[in-house]
This record gives sequence, C-alpha cells and structure tokens, in this order.
Amino acid sequence: TDSNYTVFNFIEEANSGIYKNSEFIPVINESYNLNIFYQGDVYTATETLKSVVPIDYIEQKNDGGFSGEDIELKAFYTDPAGEENYYFFEFLSDLSPIPSLEVYEDRFTNGNQIFGFYSDEDLQAGNIVRIRNHGVSESFYEFMFLLLQQGSQDSGGPFETQPATVRGNCINETNPNNYPFGYFRLSEVDEVIYTIE
Repeated sequence: TDSNYTVFNFIEEANSGIYKNSEFIPVINESYNLNIFYQGDVYTATETLKSVVPIDYIEQKNDGGFSGEDIELKAFYTDPAGEENYYFFEFLSDLSPIPSLEVYEDRFTNGNQIFGFYSDEDLQAGNIVRIRNHGVSESFYEFMFLLLQQGSQDSGGPFETQPATVRGNCINETNPNNYPFGYFRLSEVDEVIYTIE
C-alpha cells in the first residue's frame, strides 16, 4: 500500500518466487507498506522509494590488481550536492551467477563525481558485465554494509560464527521470535551493459 492506502496486490507466477503487479506505478520519495500473509503469520515492512543518479560512464583499466594483469572497471556517477544519498551497486558478469555487491554513501563525496568499483581476475575481452546502480535508504545501506562486511573474506569465512545477527526491516507481527531474513527495499535503478574491450 502507498500513503493514500491504495493497495497493490503482487501475485506469484506459477510457484516461481516472482511476484508481479502490472498496475503498480512507483513514485519517487513515496513511502510504501508491505504486508505478507504466509503460513498463518503476518509480516510487515515500510520503506521509501529512493531515486538514483545515472551512471555517467565506465572506465576500464587493464593493468589492475596485485599482479598488474587484472581488468578493473569503474562506474562513474555524479552525486547530487546538498543531500544525503546512499547507493547499492550490483556487478553481474557472464563469468559467475553470483553478483558482486557494493554499497556507498556520500558523506565524504557529497556533490562530487565518484565511482563504483569492480574487478575479477578472470575478466577478458568480450565478457559482458551488467552494472546496476540503485538509490537506497540509509537503513538499507546500513543493513547491506553489515551483511557484506560479515560475508567478506576478512570476516573469517561463511562458516565462522557471526558477531551479530543482521536483521532487515521486515517484522513478523504474529510471532516476533520467528523473524524473517532479508529486506523490503524500493529503488530507482540505472543500468549499463558493458562489454570488456
């Protein structure tokens, strides 16, 4: 539902896990409420749809990494001055089904041109990288920052005991102890499909 209590029902497509609504028209800076009814429990979340600036251009460097032989990409974008902005970058390559994820804030770069960074030692000419920049809320930024930090190679690995449970913004109203994993997020997104040269 939006702030005017307009209801948008998202219907699952044939047990695919993908829910769609053909009448939902997103509005930047509008707050939305999510209600999920699942196996007798009611889950709720609230989030605001955030805008994003376009990706200005992609810069490729062929002598990156420790070896000086890795291909590195920088996706430049210009942060708007005088406002707080948070960004969530996805880099999806045809090398791996698992995307590379990064989050950025503009605390020290407000109003400047900055970049999202991606590198993979196996990249070579002809590979395709789909680059997505999402505008996100501060709370989603904090959620992803902690999640990425705990999942990084420096954290001791995925099988180590994590220092804290990272919880999203979804709440189980029926049984709070049975909290869900994940985050209800709304984002405007800018996408560039880049072919490695």
